[in-house]
Amino acid sequence: MKRYCLALDLKDDPIIIEKYIEQHKQVSEEIISSIQDAAIEVMDIYLTGNRLFMIMEVGESFSFEEKAKMDERNQKVQDWEKLMGALQKALPWAKPGEKWVVMEKIFSL
Repeated sequence: MKRYCLALDLKDDPIIIEKYIEQHKQVSEEIISSIQDAAIEVMDIYLTGNRLFMIMEVGESFSFEEKAKMDERNQKVQDWEKLMGALQKALPWAKPGEKWVVMEKIFSL
């Protein structure tokens, strides 16, 4: 199993941060299914201040490109991404249009 760690910021506003947290307490079955259908076996999101960290453990068939294609064809995912996108702020070093940025592993024990 492969692990990816990603980072993204939320807009630095306590109301927006709380809305993001509340939305993630009630993620719909359609969104959960879309994650699982992409061979994502574990997904955890952590928050500190307005910075988010996501840890994903994925199966052999997982691909960021394939997940993106699947998401484009899924209106429920598009609606979710639009809702979340209004609360998020790209990291300063993110590429144009990039939200979650894959982090580089620099140490392991």
